[in-house]
Amino acid sequence: MARPEPWQLDPDNYPVSLLTPTRFQDIDPNRHLNNVAFASMFENARVRLNRNLRPWADRPKNERSMIASVTINYLREGLFPDDVTVCSGVSHIGTSSYVISQAMFQNGKCLATCDGVIVCRTDGEGKPLRKEVVAALEAMRTTS
Repeated sequence: MARPEPWQLDPDNYPVSLLTPTRFQDIDPNRHLNNVAFASMFENARVRLNRNLRPWADRPKNERSMIASVTINYLREGLFPDDVTVCSGVSHIGTSSYVISQAMFQNGKCLATCDGVIVCRTDGEGKPLRKEVVAALEAMRTTS
């Protein structure tokens, strides 16, 4: 596992934060938050960020954004019933894709980091990001 960059461990480096309650069903037999709960909380925050970047009503009907890959680095265990904060931002913008970088914090400590690669597709093919999308992505950059 690659160690996260130091900037990833500071919630102030992300433009968006989402307070997320943990649930009893999120714990495993070891009584810590399981990996599926981590993935679900990262997904929820990533989808909310993506919807804010490109409201669904503002894009062409045939344009879709799809998740191409997700990498989660687990750094420490999370505990129920304490809430977590998932911080998110755009760390890289390519020609037809971008990366949403995230970190999950609980009680002042970083539990995990996550990078999700989002690809723009039109009619089933990868297509360059529109200039309006790039401008919205730039406004949601992480501080690295």
